[in-house]
Order: sequence, then C-alpha cells, then structure tokens
Amino acid sequence: MLTISCFTGGIAQTNGYLVRTSQGDFAVDAPEGFAEWLKEQDARVGMLLLTHQHFDHVMDAAVIQREFGARVVAFAPFSRDLTLEAMFGFATGTRFSVPEFSVDEVLDHKASVEVGGMKWRVEHIPGHSSDSIVFINQDEKLIFSGDVLFEGSIGRCDFPGGNNLLLLAGIAKKLLPLPDDTVLFPGHGGSTTIGRERDENPYLVQA
Repeated sequence: MLTISCFTGGIAQTNGYLVRTSQGDFAVDAPEGFAEWLKEQDARVGMLLLTHQHFDHVMDAAVIQREFGARVVAFAPFSRDLTLEAMFGFATGTRFSVPEFSVDEVLDHKASVEVGGMKWRVEHIPGHSSDSIVFINQDEKLIFSGDVLFEGSIGRCDFPGGNNLLLLAGIAKKLLPLPDDTVLFPGHGGSTTIGRERDENPYLVQA
C-alpha cells in the first residue's frame, strides 16, 4: 500500500505531502496549517522530510515534531539564515518568526534515507536555496522535488543562495536522466512527470 495526499497552505500556497505505506506514515515539508490537517487525516507521522528550510516549507515543522513525535530530516541543521523570514518580513512589512525545531538527522553527505519501508535517494540540488534537496524513490518512480523543479517552471534563483546556472545544471544531471514516467511532486503547484518537463518545460528546453 502506498498513497500520497497533498495539503496546500500558507501565504505562498506551499505543498505538504502525507505519504502512507504499509510500514507507516511520513510527511514531506511542513507548510502552515499542515499539522492540523494531518490530525484530521488521523495520520501517524514518524518522520518529516524537509526539501529545504525556506519559511513557507517549515512553518509547521516544530508542531509536527512536538505533537507527532516525528523525526525531522533535512540537509542542514535549523538556521534562520535558511528560513529567509527576516528578508521576507522586511520586504512585506510584516513580522513573523518560524517556530524553532531541531533537525534529528542531517543529510549533508548522505546518499539516502529510509522511511516507510522505502529507500529514498537524496540529491543535493542547490540554486533555489543552498540547502535544497530532492528525494527520489526509483522503485516506485517518485520524486519530491521541493522548489527545484515544478510543472512548467523551476525554482526562483533571486533569493540569498540562489544561482540559476547551478540549479539548471543540477536538474540536468540529477533529474532529467530519470525515466519519463517518473512522477514529480513539487513544493508548489500540481504533479507532473520527468518526461513532460524534459520535453515541455521552457526553462529546460532552452537550457
């Protein structure tokens, strides 16, 4: 059994995913409102995978860690340099703070993580954020891509740590060689496939 459900919430309409397998539930990213939605699904989240720490992807990470007892897994330890809350607050004239959480397993230099009875390959693809990673399961042909690659687009590169050439190079090397029917679940918008993005994504076709 494998089911993937998507919740979209927060100011940036960010996706959080609940993955249910025969060996347990886990979540990917933690937008605002996600924890309450997980409770409504009667989820038993044992692990939370973070694709990166921009504020819109981690607003509910602390409450999920606390209330579900979930282990948080990310590329780097918690850092307010990565959340970008100060920059966004200055730009919008609002004040807010990401509730602090602890990263139980740092994935820097680690090739994979096992959760839900599944092995997920970890690929570091900076360019949108310095800590951006994607989680790939080759058996099921699934990718959680965060803000690296979207349907018809790629992650913004005008934030601190952004680099357009680095992002495109990482996508070309680590994602596009995957089978056409590999399904991609991004941090914003709808799901897509590697084949479709390779053929139709204007940022990749021109690259």
